[in-house]
Amino acid sequence: MSEHTTQRTIIDATPQQCFDVASDFDRYPEWASDVKHVLIDRRDDQGRGGDVTFRAAAMGRSTTYTLRYYYGSNPLRIAWRLVEGDLTRRLDGEYEFLPLGDGQTEVVYHLEADLVVPIPGFVKRRAESRIIRTALEDLRRRVETSVSS
Repeated sequence: MSEHTTQRTIIDATPQQCFDVASDFDRYPEWASDVKHVLIDRRDDQGRGGDVTFRAAAMGRSTTYTLRYYYGSNPLRIAWRLVEGDLTRRLDGEYEFLPLGDGQTEVVYHLEADLVVPIPGFVKRRAESRIIRTALEDLRRRVETSVSS
């Protein structure tokens, strides 16, 4: 059964600045604490990551998964769907960057995940918490640091 989660945070930067960091997959190993390696397998016609393979730390081991990214007519949203993964059956989600004014952005992060092997609920919640922290807290640190430099 898939687990769903949605979290929000506020970042002291514009939606475009948040989008630029979140879509710069080559730099994820510099700031996303669990991401060890990224390979962009395919780019879209605007040069953005289309299919992206990640190697990341997960539950005490390494995992590899490929996500397909979608950029709709709203440039302030990035969505992804799992293409393949060694530990995951589903890893779909999106970032949405909502302008709040005064140079602030509300970031909404949605994730739907399902693992290949069944694991106890408390372990799933711990893994989910770590994914969310990386997705939001590490993103906030990176964006706010790059904006202030």
